[in-house]
Amino acid sequence: MPQPKRNPASQPKTGSAAEKQKQLQAFTIESGTSLTTNQGLQVPDNHNSLKAGVRGPTLLEDFILREKITHFDHERIPERAVHARGSAAHGYFKLYKPLEQYTRAGFLQNPEVETPVFVRFSTVAGSAGSADTVRDVRGFAVKFYTDEGNYDLVGNNIPVFFIQDAIKFPDLVHALKPEPHHGMPQAASAHDTFWDFVSLMPESTHMLMWAMSDRAIPRSYRMMEGFGVHTFRLINARGDAHFVKFHWKPKLGVHSLAWDEAQKIAGKDADFHRRDLWEAIDSGNFPEWELGVQVIAEGKEDKLGFDILDPTKLIPESVVPVQLIGKMVLNRNPDSFFAETEQVAFHPGHLVPGIDFSNDPLLQGRLFSYTDTQISRLGGANFHELPINKAVCPMHNFQRDGMHRQSVNKGRVAYEPNTLGNGTEFRVDGGSQGFQSHPEVLESPTIRRRSPSFDDHFSHATLFWNSQSPTEKDHIVAAFRFELSKVEVPDIRQRMVDNLAHVDAKLAARVAAPLGIQAPDAKAAAGRLGFRDYKIAQTVEEDAALSMARPAPDIKTRKVAILVADGVDLFTFKRIQQDLLDAGAVCKVIAPQLGTVNTSSGKQLAVDHTFANMPSVMFDAVLLPGGVNSASALAQLGDAVHFVLEAYKHCKTVCALNEGVQLLSTLGFALESQGNQVMEPTAGVLMADARKAAEGQISQALMAAMARHRHWDRVNVDAVPA
Repeated sequence: MPQPKRNPASQPKTGSAAEKQKQLQAFTIESGTSLTTNQGLQVPDNHNSLKAGVRGPTLLEDFILREKITHFDHERIPERAVHARGSAAHGYFKLYKPLEQYTRAGFLQNPEVETPVFVRFSTVAGSAGSADTVRDVRGFAVKFYTDEGNYDLVGNNIPVFFIQDAIKFPDLVHALKPEPHHGMPQAASAHDTFWDFVSLMPESTHMLMWAMSDRAIPRSYRMMEGFGVHTFRLINARGDAHFVKFHWKPKLGVHSLAWDEAQKIAGKDADFHRRDLWEAIDSGNFPEWELGVQVIAEGKEDKLGFDILDPTKLIPESVVPVQLIGKMVLNRNPDSFFAETEQVAFHPGHLVPGIDFSNDPLLQGRLFSYTDTQISRLGGANFHELPINKAVCPMHNFQRDGMHRQSVNKGRVAYEPNTLGNGTEFRVDGGSQGFQSHPEVLESPTIRRRSPSFDDHFSHATLFWNSQSPTEKDHIVAAFRFELSKVEVPDIRQRMVDNLAHVDAKLAARVAAPLGIQAPDAKAAAGRLGFRDYKIAQTVEEDAALSMARPAPDIKTRKVAILVADGVDLFTFKRIQQDLLDAGAVCKVIAPQLGTVNTSSGKQLAVDHTFANMPSVMFDAVLLPGGVNSASALAQLGDAVHFVLEAYKHCKTVCALNEGVQLLSTLGFALESQGNQVMEPTAGVLMADARKAAEGQISQALMAAMARHRHWDRVNVDAVPA
């Protein structure tokens, strides 16, 4: 297979100072030395408009002013109705082994080829100016630039969706968005109209379980899964069809934020996820995901016990394992946020030969909606000619003109068949070439009705609940309580917990307890419009893959805060810091002020951040070095004490060395006759005498604790004043 045209995305970026200098020089040379108008006319003065006298009125004839202002006035395009807040990166995809037994898609045949990709992550509900860490679904869209055309895998970080049919999508989004009479709340689902809608749509229950779980507040884009959501088809060269579900598995593991932490980050750094992705790529810590597929031969899908065309259902991995087929690496940040991240146009209908749709009614509606949306946002039907959307393979057809046309087509022929050209332009010969829709026998009659096989609204929600760890279940209950406590109409709260009774009676009772409503009634939802008490036989009761309670494979890119003040003992943490850096972690020194601090040995230690500009919510772990004067000063500094208490409350690893344990005194911990051992008096709190512990012992214990991500089993965190 010929190798696709290379895209800069496949070229790794070193991130070194020398490389950055080269890029800056290249930019300077490319940009030129003279300021010009858009027509190339040199501009001698970019600071003053043309006036009738130095204090006179500005003249209309100032075409330079008018061009600049006019361009500015039209720089904004309509933001996406959903997924408006996004971040993106370039990279490449590389296959592990050929998949010719399933598909004839070219980019899934040759493991030697690196297929360029552009990936956009996003939140769903909020505007472009909303915060990154709100409770929400995250978009996960990948554009593959293949030599057979662009293929878009447009999904989310949750494998199911709220609704079964696209005709309900406008209603869902209208209910989810800020309420129209006062425009509140922004980027939040905790309000009446959303819960009014979903409580009347029992099919949304499974998705609500995911949205109220920790999946909706990921630690970073680099640590969340992605899913194609819908069922697609793979078609091989013989025309054999297999149904397929697509999965993206992050190499760093799947991890979340604490809810209190997520809310605080939204205020401290609304760009938290965007900054995390950018800085990771900029520093050479390229994010990686493995692409996995769940494949089912056509004709065998009925054995699953549910309808795979229903987008509110998933295929348990314990029933159909995920086959990992390739790896995606993001290694280059965009050069222009607007030109690339904002103007990229994804579409589930951008296919390549060997991949086809299913009859999922939500997917079918998306096939119309995405094109319609891009025409509105990007000014016409030629959005495919924008550089970020342009295919790397040759493009030939008779489409012409339209707004923002960039191609200059030669000749007089803009139709076929014709005799004025050679009469055979752009033909595809042979049944095996080009895209072939999978032949499918369709049933009749034409009907506007939901399939009875879609009527099971709760069994997969129960499967998800049963698969969660006790801590994850606690978080789901807390999320439902928080969201429903914001609902002003008691009947809506009641209706929602009555729905939850069909998922699990104990779940519903726990959610209802503090909401000032009646105990949930398992029969209360039956008989309402839109509800059908139809339950297909459940194939499994739990699935381990649905839980996030798994340790990280390593601590790469995890951020460690080292708290210091004048008098810090370098000896107690230098070796540990180096071990963390060697393991791929990021260490930052936090002090009361910027510049340097004096160490106990008289040396100077550079400071990265202060307690005021870099709070604990930005870090994954905290290290408290020794040093009598340093520890004493920090123990008397409220910001430092709060830093440690907050990290403890959010169940992060905290490691105290020697006198550094003074900062833990308010939590009741003290350094007592522990000899050469690393003590762990409670989950994820480590204390040690660095002068007695064996070489590397503290580092190993600290890294092992960090790999557990969070210590959710930590007791009495609600009593911590942070």
